[in-house]
Amino acid sequence: MSDDSGLWLLALGPAGASALYWALYRYYRNTDKSHAFERETEIVAKPVTGADRKVDEVKGTQRTRIDGDNVRAYRQRVQRVRDDGSPS
Repeated sequence: MSDDSGLWLLALGPAGASALYWALYRYYRNTDKSHAFERETEIVAKPVTGADRKVDEVKGTQRTRIDGDNVRAYRQRVQRVRDDGSPS
């Protein structure tokens, strides 16, 4: 095999890799077939309805605990289940 006939083989590697990359990109991205939500979807905005009711006000760190938490009573949170299925 002479030097001139082997050059096509060296060029085949990068050309094949480029062709494979482009084919996979077109297959997985398929940008020409995808739905363009921003352009093709009509969104009709309506005024916001409803009412807000103030429940409580906490400023800064006045309260460090949440009412009704059971952090320290962990046995009330986690109950062991016996073999017969009843809680202990």
